[in-house]
Amino acid sequence: MRRTTGWLVSVAAAVAVASGAVTYAVADGDGGPADLKVPAAESADAGFARDMAVHHQQAVEMSFIVRDRTRDEEVRRLAYDIAQTQANQRGMLLGWLDLWELPKVSQKPPMAWMGMAGAPVGEDGALMPGMATNTQLTALGKARGRQAEIMYLRLMTAHHKGGVHMAEGCVKRCVVGAEKRLARGMVASQESEIELMTGMLKDRGASVS
Repeated sequence: MRRTTGWLVSVAAAVAVASGAVTYAVADGDGGPADLKVPAAESADAGFARDMAVHHQQAVEMSFIVRDRTRDEEVRRLAYDIAQTQANQRGMLLGWLDLWELPKVSQKPPMAWMGMAGAPVGEDGALMPGMATNTQLTALGKARGRQAEIMYLRLMTAHHKGGVHMAEGCVKRCVVGAEKRLARGMVASQESEIELMTGMLKDRGASVS
């Protein structure tokens, strides 16, 4: 319980720091609130913020699940890093929507801002590219040890690939400078973690798929 509490406190602190910095972070020219650019409700900027917040939430959830199902320090450390980073970024994305006074839920389907509205991106609870299904999350929750590690690494690799696709879409379509920079950072960090997880799977005698 104490360790779990420590994780929750760390992630909550990261979100608080991100939210506190939102006012200045969204200034397109980094010159403070005077430079604030407010996008439209159905713009790529707003769509990316909404969808990536949901996408990130599942990554945090999966990381908490695997953390309590393996004693492998390498996997636990990776899960902690992913949970903390993505909770932080999720706080920023939701904070921007608050600052822009835009709704956190759109009437349009997920990925509409990328021109993918109505596309069969998933099933069984998987709303966007790379997201795990409800069945996969249930299976991860029941797994233990090496099985849980391999399942998590595979699911998170697919999750990151979907996230990279979305972030690249924002780099191309978003207009708020700070959000485009965040998206570029997501692409770089998640591609690096994909490479790391591929190696971790290989070390465990498993492939990505």
